[in-house]
Order: sequence, then C-alpha cells, then structure tokens
Amino acid sequence: MQETTFRLALFLALLALLGLAEWRWPRHIQQPRRRQRWSVNLGLGLINALCLRLLLPWLAVDAALWAQAHDVGLLHQARMPAWSAAVLGFVALDLLIYAQHRLMHRVGWLWRLHRVHHTDLSLDVSSGVRFHPLEILLSMGIKIAAVLLLGVAPIVVAAFEIVLSSFALLTHANLDLPPPLERRLRWVFVTPDMHRIHHSVLREEHDSNFSFHVSWWDRLFGSYRAAPRQPQPTMALGLEVFRDAAAQRLPSLLLQPLRKNR
Repeated sequence: MQETTFRLALFLALLALLGLAEWRWPRHIQQPRRRQRWSVNLGLGLINALCLRLLLPWLAVDAALWAQAHDVGLLHQARMPAWSAAVLGFVALDLLIYAQHRLMHRVGWLWRLHRVHHTDLSLDVSSGVRFHPLEILLSMGIKIAAVLLLGVAPIVVAAFEIVLSSFALLTHANLDLPPPLERRLRWVFVTPDMHRIHHSVLREEHDSNFSFHVSWWDRLFGSYRAAPRQPQPTMALGLEVFRDAAAQRLPSLLLQPLRKNR
C-alpha cells in the first residue's frame, strides 16, 4: 500500500511539474485540442490502472514477495551478494522491456495493441500513459513471469516500476532542453528529443529508439537513431492512418486493435 501511494503521489507531482514546464518551454509545435487529448490519454491511464487492480491477482511486486518467501528464482539460488543481485535484476528487467518493445513493432497482433500509443498526433507528458489496456495487462504478465524466473528482490522490482512509470512521463514530455545538456544526457539516458523520433510518422524512424530508461540498449543492438529527417520542432508525429478526429476518441482507441493492420 505504501509503494502504491508513493507511486501515485510521484506520478501526480511529475505530471503537474512536467505539464507546466512543457507549457513554458515547449520543444515541438503541438497540435491544438490539448484538453481533449489529455482527457483521452489520462482516461486510458485510469482504465489501465483499474484493469491491473481488478483483473490480475498479482502485480510484479506481489510476485517478487512470493518468490522471496519461497526462495524461487535464479538470483535466489545463486546466493550472490544482495547488491550484485539487485543490479542484475534491475538490468535484466530493463533489457526485457526493451526486447518486448521491439517485438511490439515486429509481430502483427502485438503491433495492433501497441499502435494505440503511436496514433497520438502530438507528444507530451500525457502520452506516457496512452496505452491499450490489453498491452498493459500483457506487459505486466511478462514482468511477473520474469520476476518469478529470476527471483528479483521486491525492493528492486518496486524501484524498477517507479523508474519505469516516471521515465514514461519524462521521455514523452514536450520539453526544450538546452542542446549541450541534451547531448550529454543522451549518452546515458533516453531524452525527450531521442524518444520523439520513435513517434515519427516515418516507419524507419518509429522503428528505432526503443529504450525506456537508458540509451545503451539502442546503441548496443543497432536501433539507435540520433536525429529525425525533419526538424524536431515541426516533425510529423503519429501514424499515417488513424489521423481523423473520430479515431482519436477513447472508444475508438479501445476498439482499434480489432481493426486490421494498414
């Protein structure tokens, strides 16, 4: 309960702070209808949170507590120092999310779930929670399986979940960072400019920069793209399809995976 309360408080604080910051220092020229987009995106986020709580008996931290109590998982069996097990567990979960993200773009039925996230015609902090509920449930199921297999410590899983949700807001924020700072940060972390390329309307660009936290995975596995073809402030975002107003409404987004790939 304490972890849930802390995550909610941190989420709301980051949402408010980043929302104000991107209003004051925007990087990309946004589409109009921000109020409409926020209601849709935050509505999806609320539905996702309810689905996780109501439809799954466990979340990732619950699985970690069970694995610890029953001495289940590779890291528990290895009997290594706690700090090294923590580092390995965190890195393994981060690599898993990167691999899952790449698969979402490669496998047809997974893309139909994930493309709800990519149909946003603008990008700001609210886009960090714009995911289809089935994708969120699938992602949590994969994390639970990984936690049980590896035996990641509960505190590490809780920290990873906090970092994951926080970086989802940070990397989607429409923030104009000073270029020298942005270049230095990008050597380690995913920056808003780096992730915005992943939301480009161009296929070769949105099939790049899959990392969530650190930029190393894209550099290591050859999916890193440094700059888009178009200037960052005016680059076209979203997908070539689902650009009409009706496709951006909440009911349409919930039903969108039923529509064929185009």
